[in-house]
Amino acid sequence: MKLSETHLIQLSAVVDAGSVSKGAEALGLSQPALSRSLAQLEARVGKPLFLRGHRPLQATPLGIQLASHGRRILSESRRAAEAVQSLLRGTRGLVRVCGVPFFMDAMISRIIAEFQNRNADVMVEQSYGNLAEVGAGLRAGQLDIGIVPLGTSGEPGGLQFQPILAARNVVCCRFGHPLIRTRRLDLAELGNYRWVAPLPGSPLLADLFAIRSSLGTPDLDICYSGGSLLSVMNYLTETDALAILPFSVFFAERKQNRIAVLPVDIPQPQRNLGILRLAGVPQNPAAAAFADYVVDAFGAMAHLIQRHENAVVWRR
Repeated sequence: MKLSETHLIQLSAVVDAGSVSKGAEALGLSQPALSRSLAQLEARVGKPLFLRGHRPLQATPLGIQLASHGRRILSESRRAAEAVQSLLRGTRGLVRVCGVPFFMDAMISRIIAEFQNRNADVMVEQSYGNLAEVGAGLRAGQLDIGIVPLGTSGEPGGLQFQPILAARNVVCCRFGHPLIRTRRLDLAELGNYRWVAPLPGSPLLADLFAIRSSLGTPDLDICYSGGSLLSVMNYLTETDALAILPFSVFFAERKQNRIAVLPVDIPQPQRNLGILRLAGVPQNPAAAAFADYVVDAFGAMAHLIQRHENAVVWRR
């Protein structure tokens, strides 16, 4: 026997309200229309749903049981409607974000946590990649958002770039490093120390090569490579090695007092960190909401980062 889910929901409303008129009001129906629906349900099951002659209205055991099913159907229907509305608002759904490793670990992972504290029903899948990997993932429909640095050459074809922060890379070392005590630090002195190499494909690696060219040396002494941000931080604190890091990463880690920035201006092109996405393609609402949150977060932080950066005296 197949019963109408609508009839069961209407029955539960009448049982809960205690009368047909109040049930009709709760459902936004006319009383005659609701009475016809109940009569159709009774005819379908072949047994009365209410005790005759009882005031206030009293359901039979069968009516009570069917009404409980109607409540569950109504509850699931409302949950489904709320889920749809949450998806449309961007407070529920999946966000697939990929970006440059050190920046993702130092800055974006914290922003993801803050976003999910406000939007607990949004699942975020984070991965790592540089511009080439991010662009390929976006075009293949495997990513929603990329967070990468981009130079003045402009965004790759078919992609849209939204700057969120001016990108500057700096030379970092441990607290207490001998170069920190150098009153007038010269770029050439950097060649006297060993280096940590960034991941392949990273703009940090390009800047490391630029330092090598500026020093006029055929090679730099690379002592460690391929590490995560945490491993690089740990390595620096235990050695006199140097590493190139985004200033924003240093800013995020500054309160740990583990690494310092050397006041030396390294050759590097103008870049911005920003959000990369497909051009002309509507984003899923959760991804759009997360992107807006990232933009707002960096809007609030950018002046603090810039002020902190200006407090360091850069020397050529």
